[in-house]
Amino acid sequence: PNPFNPVTTINYQIPTADFVVLKIFNSLGKEIKTIVNEYQKEGLHTINFDASEISSGVYFYQITAGDFTANKKMMLMK
Repeated sequence: PNPFNPVTTINYQIPTADFVVLKIFNSLGKEIKTIVNEYQKEGLHTINFDASEISSGVYFYQITAGDFTANKKMMLMK
């Protein structure tokens, strides 16, 4: 999703049904928003992130599903 303005789509896949949390952080590590916080079925998932209320810059999203955690960088350009 790089760079994006002001909406981006985040795709992710989970191998087994599990509780999923997807959060957005600024470059200082402050949590900006929790996008997903629910139990989800296995498979491919798509979520839209609307960043129209935050300023341009580098952000990170973290996805946690069970014991798995991944962090990715994204850049918002307005």
